[in-house]
Amino acid sequence: MAQAKAQANFVRIAPRKARLVVDLIRGKDVGDAIAILRHTPKASSLIVEKILNSAIANAEHNYSMDPNKLVVSQVYVNEGPTMKRFAPRAMGRASKINKRTSHITVVVSEK
Repeated sequence: MAQAKAQANFVRIAPRKARLVVDLIRGKDVGDAIAILRHTPKASSLIVEKILNSAIANAEHNYSMDPNKLVVSQVYVNEGPTMKRFAPRAMGRASKINKRTSHITVVVSEK
C-alpha cells in the first residue's frame, strides 16, 4: 500500500504541546482531521494542518491517490535540538530557559 509523507523539521514549538494536537487526528479521515485542526485552539494546530495539507498534496501529485479516500495512518512528533537561553533573576542570578524544537511527521494512506 502506498503512503505519502510530509515532515517539518526544527519547528519552534515544544514537542509536548505538539503531541496534544497530533493525538487528536491519528487514524482519522483527512477531511475530519482538517476540521478538527481548524477548531482546535492551540498554536501547534496551525502548523500540523500545514503539514497535513502538504502530505495530501504529496499523495495526490506523487502517487495519484484520491484525496477523498485518504486517512492519517501515522503522525508523530520527535524532539529536535533545544536552544538554551538565560534570563536574569533576582539578586544578580541567571536561570536557564530551554527553547525546544520539534520534528513533526504526517503519513497518509488510502483506505
